[in-house]
Amino acid sequence: MELSKEEVRHLIAKRVAQEFKDGDVVTLGIGMPTLASNYIPKDIHVFLQSENGILGASGILPLETADKSITDAGGNYVSICEGGCFFDSLTSFSMIRGGHINTTVLGGLQVDEEGNLANWLVPRKIVPGMGGAMDLVVGAQKVIVMMEHTAKGAPKILKKCTLPLTAQHEVDMIITEKCVMEVRKDGLWLTEISQYSSIEDIKAHTEADFKIADQLKTF
Repeated sequence: MELSKEEVRHLIAKRVAQEFKDGDVVTLGIGMPTLASNYIPKDIHVFLQSENGILGASGILPLETADKSITDAGGNYVSICEGGCFFDSLTSFSMIRGGHINTTVLGGLQVDEEGNLANWLVPRKIVPGMGGAMDLVVGAQKVIVMMEHTAKGAPKILKKCTLPLTAQHEVDMIITEKCVMEVRKDGLWLTEISQYSSIEDIKAHTEADFKIADQLKTF
C-alpha cells in the first residue's frame, strides 16, 4: 500500500506523539513537527513550549475557531491551556538553553549514523537562517528528528551528512514513515518498523549502517 504525502506526514506525527511522557515540556519545531500536537494521547498531559513565548500551547486549531492573536512559532493558530503562560523570547530561549525542555522534535534534511543533524540549509536556496534549531538540538534533554525517509528517492539517513550541520552528535531518535531508529553509543539501531515497510525496504533506502534490535516492534 502506497501512502500519499499527507498520509505519510500524519503517520509520522502519530508515532512521534507516542514518545511524550506525562508532565514533559515539549518543543515542536516549525513545519511537520507541529502536527504531533494533535495526536498526544488523552491520558498524557504535556506542556507544549513554543519558541515565540508560550508554555502550555494547544494543538493546531482550525481558522474558523481560532483566536487570531495567538500563534505558535510557525504561525499556526493555537490556544493556551489552563495554567499556561506567555513570555518574551529571552525567557523562552533561557528555558531552552538552560536544559529545561524534556523533548524537542525537529524536521531533518539529513541525519547520519553519528547523530549529526542537517536541517537548515540547502545549497543555492534562500533560507531565513537556522532559527532556534541550533539551541533546541543542543539544549533539549531528548532530540527526535521526524522526517520522510527519502527525498525524491534519495536516502536522508546517511553515513555522513553532506549538508551544513545544525549540531553534532545530538540526535537521539529518528522517526520516519518506514521505521524508528535510535542513535546509541555503538551506532544506529532499528527498533521499530512501520506496517507499510519491511527490513529489505529500509535497507534499500538507508545509506547508513544500522543494527536490528532483537525485539523489533511494528507500528
